[in-house]
Amino acid sequence: MNMDLTEGRIRPLIWKFTLPLLGSMLFQQLYNIADSLVAGKFIGPEALAAVGNSYEITLIFIAFAFGSNMGASVIVSQYFGAGRKREMRTAITTTFIAAAVLSLALTALGLLFTGTLLEAINTPPELMADSALYLDIYIYGLAFLFFYNIATGIFTAMGDSRTPFLFLAFSSTANIAVDILFVTAFGMGVDGVAWATFLCQGVSSILAMATLLRRLRRIGETEEKAPLFSARILRQITVIAIPSILQQSFVSVGNILIQSVINSFGTAVMAGYAAAIKLNNMVITSITTMGNGISSFTAQNSGAGKTDRIREGRKEGLMLASIFSVAAAILFVSAGGIILLLFMNSSAAEALAEGRRFLLIISPFYVVVTVKIITDAVLRGSGDMMPFMVSTFSDLILRAALAFILSSVFGPVGIWLSWPIGWAAGTLISYAFYRSGHWKRNKLI
Repeated sequence: MNMDLTEGRIRPLIWKFTLPLLGSMLFQQLYNIADSLVAGKFIGPEALAAVGNSYEITLIFIAFAFGSNMGASVIVSQYFGAGRKREMRTAITTTFIAAAVLSLALTALGLLFTGTLLEAINTPPELMADSALYLDIYIYGLAFLFFYNIATGIFTAMGDSRTPFLFLAFSSTANIAVDILFVTAFGMGVDGVAWATFLCQGVSSILAMATLLRRLRRIGETEEKAPLFSARILRQITVIAIPSILQQSFVSVGNILIQSVINSFGTAVMAGYAAAIKLNNMVITSITTMGNGISSFTAQNSGAGKTDRIREGRKEGLMLASIFSVAAAILFVSAGGIILLLFMNSSAAEALAEGRRFLLIISPFYVVVTVKIITDAVLRGSGDMMPFMVSTFSDLILRAALAFILSSVFGPVGIWLSWPIGWAAGTLISYAFYRSGHWKRNKLI
């Protein structure tokens, strides 16, 4: 069901809209960690390290899918908030046409350079074959990744956070079941968890697209037929999409650089990090998803010219996200070691210790990065992309540089320390841009 975010009491509206998004992302992260969970528990530490190693490269492709999602969702939200349904429909079809071309190009490039990318991050020889196998199968499903992310982003843009939640609840639980089936019943290894992801993501993508097409047929049925493609609207989408892709891509490149430092400390540290970073990413991506809800809220109200509601929406979003981040920090500090046992057996003592150390260092700073993510959401939803990119790049560059410098002095602990320092710097920059008020004067449509 579509929801108009430009009317009504802000607090219940934000909570009603955002909580299903949070549930969706928790299922999405369950979907993402299923491969590592099954690899670590049913195959072994080497398989866990191989999947975790490949994961950093998959984030490059996810960056393109996420950027396409954001470009479409912000523009669709603004047209929806402005009541311009015909242009909204054209924005949706234009996005899918562009995404089809982009996903095919990335598939070809990814398959050509799998080995080169894995060598670039110092993948140990004993992990190369499994890492390459997992990555190749993942790349085969890039079109599914793009179409699914864009479809769910469009649902959110139209104020519907329930439909993405239902799709993710189905696909994530199915992925775990198929992972276990392929590995335990069929005796498959890393290829089993990769093919399980491919199949479940493909089914989810097809179902999401079919549902979206039915929804669009009910919107503006009496209006003049909307064009399938518009170069003008594509330019509007790229104003948001390209900075988002660049931002996410640079984050991925930074993570790959950090992964190369981690790889130099051996398989045990790699395995501990592979498990712990999945838990960390579950928290950060969940907060980011709440931020995406604030972006949709901002975009609809920006299209409707209701700036005062945006400020109040940010406060409510910050309160909701902070509750979640504090709860996650308490959980990881008090029980991080126990949770890591989901990914590996107790015999992997060195990997468990390193993963727990990572969580103990970074989780107390989740509240800090929450302020950055929610503030960035307002900047992005209003179309003010330059400040959004500056704060993110500052965080990333500082974090990558410190990982190299501090690891030479403190070992792996030095790498983990780079996270809170980068987060703090990025948060200060984001808040300064928000306080400047430039985002209120930005117009996209």
